[in-house]
Amino acid sequence: MYRLDANSPARFCDGLTRRDFLHAGSLAALGLTLPGLKAMEARGAVDRSREMNCIMLFLVGGPSQLDTWDMKPDAPSEIRGPFRPIDTAVPGVQVSEIFPKLAGIMDKVGLVRSVYHTATAVHDTGHQMMQTGRLFGNGAIQYPHVGSVLSFLKGPNGDVPPHVVMPRPIGNTGGNMPHGQDAGFLGKSYDPFVLGADPSAKDFKVPDLLPPDYVSGVRESRRRSLRDAIDGATRSFEASEDARLLDENFQRAYGLMSSKEAREAFALDAEPDAMKDRYGRTRFGQSCLLARRLIERGTRFVTVNMFETVFNEITWDIHGSAPFSPIDCYKDEVGPNFDTAYSALISDLYERGMLENTLVLAFGEFGRTPKINPAGGRDHHPACWSVLFAGGPVRGGTVVGASDEIGHAPKDRPVSTAEVAATIFDGLGVDLGTELPGPQGRPIRVVDHGVEPIRELF
Repeated sequence: MYRLDANSPARFCDGLTRRDFLHAGSLAALGLTLPGLKAMEARGAVDRSREMNCIMLFLVGGPSQLDTWDMKPDAPSEIRGPFRPIDTAVPGVQVSEIFPKLAGIMDKVGLVRSVYHTATAVHDTGHQMMQTGRLFGNGAIQYPHVGSVLSFLKGPNGDVPPHVVMPRPIGNTGGNMPHGQDAGFLGKSYDPFVLGADPSAKDFKVPDLLPPDYVSGVRESRRRSLRDAIDGATRSFEASEDARLLDENFQRAYGLMSSKEAREAFALDAEPDAMKDRYGRTRFGQSCLLARRLIERGTRFVTVNMFETVFNEITWDIHGSAPFSPIDCYKDEVGPNFDTAYSALISDLYERGMLENTLVLAFGEFGRTPKINPAGGRDHHPACWSVLFAGGPVRGGTVVGASDEIGHAPKDRPVSTAEVAATIFDGLGVDLGTELPGPQGRPIRVVDHGVEPIRELF
């Protein structure tokens, strides 16, 4: 192993220089593959007797509470919608008919029916608050994703990345604001590793885990076109403080790309066909299967985006007319996709003895309006929606909170997005008083003073 010096052309074990490594990718991509600097004294904030991992299923688009997990069969037709409720494995708890498989495992799932926020009803604000616990605001601090916080506090577990986002980050959802899926003020060293590929594709490969000979090939093929453009930026970078801070991570980054352990963790083709069928041969289903595989092999936190955008794609965003989705897609496509993958993930983790130390989250950024709109859909509604918790310390079959008779607002036990974040941190064994190094050295708690977890779930 060589210690990298910002003033010398440091070389990796196969002769690649650091500059060559940058030519094979980019500084931005490099930030996504680095497991991070040492967690320093912040490591002491984690209860290591509770080695918990987490899979966050982000249901981009905002599922309708009235058509999924908080149905109102006695409400007027323009409120209750087209689907009927069905009984579950938990007496007295019903869900939508679009989730027959989920109904059979509700005894392993905790349901919160009274989540809300009061910010602007756009996708991006909900993305921020549900993944960081806070709203960024215009020009304000960008807070870190909970997975990036866990990565900062605990660091990598072997060669696999500590935090992975798949298949790709959330893209355009109309607000032109950050979505809260990176490390924010913690810095790019703690950004997640982004898969950048569709696990359901026949030719699925992880771009950043291609073999070293491919890196060399990319270096050669791009040398002429990129040399002039990148050399100046590289020289500037190598002379900067950022280079000094990142030097110790270049070997780790390259190690990740060439690690047998990491490559095996991402080797979805090693899974039996029957297991792939169990999860569903969809982008979301295979992403959930890959998430289980990564957690099984040492990744601490996996975020799965069910969708990347809400435009011109069938999603949970059921405004009723193009470029958005019709409400019928819940029964025809979106519901079955989620039902198959989610139930397989929970059952698979349980059968492997992994559910007890893997927190599984499933939620969107807001709910939908109770009254069906003229286009036959439902619009954005952050005043009340439902979320699912499972695994780890969660008591399966628990229902927390209730909405009013039309699903418009919490009737009891309102739960803020900050409380959702506190519940995730608490479930992962992170002390809620933990302070992170914020901008200008100002400490920032993982959650604000006075914010408590949803203790009824545990």
